[in-house]
Amino acid sequence: MNPRQLLVPLALLSLAIAGEQLFADAPLSVAADFEGGSVAEVEIDPAAGSIRFMPGGDPARGWPCWWYFRIDGIQPGQTITLQLRGSTATVGKQKPLGASWAMPKRATYSTDGKTWRQTDPGQRDGPIMTYELTPDTSSVYVAWGPPYTPKTAEKLATRLSEASPHVEAMQLCRSREDRAVPMLHFREGTRTAEQRFGVWIQARQHAWESGSSWVAEGFADWLAGDDRQAAWLRQHADVYLVPIMDIDNTATGNGGKNAIPRDHNRDWSAKPHWNEILAAQQKVGELIDQNRMDLFIDLHNPGPGDPTFFFVPPRELLKPQAVEAADQFMELAYQRISRIEPSIPMNNKPRVTGSNYHPLWRQISKNWVSLNGNPHTVSVCLETAWNSPASTQAGYKAVGENLAIATQQFLAKQPEKP
Repeated sequence: MNPRQLLVPLALLSLAIAGEQLFADAPLSVAADFEGGSVAEVEIDPAAGSIRFMPGGDPARGWPCWWYFRIDGIQPGQTITLQLRGSTATVGKQKPLGASWAMPKRATYSTDGKTWRQTDPGQRDGPIMTYELTPDTSSVYVAWGPPYTPKTAEKLATRLSEASPHVEAMQLCRSREDRAVPMLHFREGTRTAEQRFGVWIQARQHAWESGSSWVAEGFADWLAGDDRQAAWLRQHADVYLVPIMDIDNTATGNGGKNAIPRDHNRDWSAKPHWNEILAAQQKVGELIDQNRMDLFIDLHNPGPGDPTFFFVPPRELLKPQAVEAADQFMELAYQRISRIEPSIPMNNKPRVTGSNYHPLWRQISKNWVSLNGNPHTVSVCLETAWNSPASTQAGYKAVGENLAIATQQFLAKQPEKP
């Protein structure tokens, strides 16, 4: 058998993915037996140091574009070649998802599972995208983008709540698969609820969109810090932040987008399917009832052909009083984010979607909030570019920090609560 066509026997691959060490000097193997892990159809050529694969995930639980696994048995200094194909998985009569959704220009890798770096740009040849990396360790994690798992969200909540008396680690709810959904509440001082602005930040309604969670973490880190503007925001607002909404699919390595019966961002209905949506509706509804649902931000990732960050406001649903305010907020955020160094690609032209976007367009979160919110409620989506050299942990968190500063600047211009 030509070693370049070597296919790992199914039994051997299963043991490798289960994390079993077959023998002391084991050849290259792949493992995905950890939170968020996802890979399928693995073929390994030990002699060439190449791994051919496609994204894993159950297509009934969302687009199969997310991949994240560990490679073991590497000779330090050995060049590893990743050969990625788009998933062929389908549901019913659907066509397979376009391969480009699974193919970032640069793959992400880590030797410790914490700090993530980008590979050089991959090379696409027809249906195959090839990435190369040369780790100096015997194991390396590789992923579609920097992973952000439920454990990462839990660590964020614990770290900030233990470090600051102004941060409360909460639980939005428990998911349908009985996982905790971490939420942070930022509040300082003696102002009553009625005297405070209401701010809701949420990320990851689609599990594969990991960059949005890093943006949320950057927002949270800044807001918990010592900056005078951060203190002002804590003193004048109740800020709620959910780093991961689709917790179950994030934990199990599924895509989440277009999940059956509907994904989280199409579930903002009178009878939500997902526990997270029902709980978020209730919390946001309380702010609406108190006439202080001032700013709602939903963090997402866009398509593979979108190289910039950009806002999506529900223009035709915003109440007249909120239209100008939304423009003011988006401009403040654009001015902050577009000046980050090194450069973050940011588009100052919001992209408007309306009734022709999706049959369930009224059940999209930002639209539901606009329809049900207060006359002054500003509700927007920020799309998080993932095909840029700045699509890194540091880049995403810098966007989150500057989004938080823009939030403070925007609210400081609004009339104070009585």
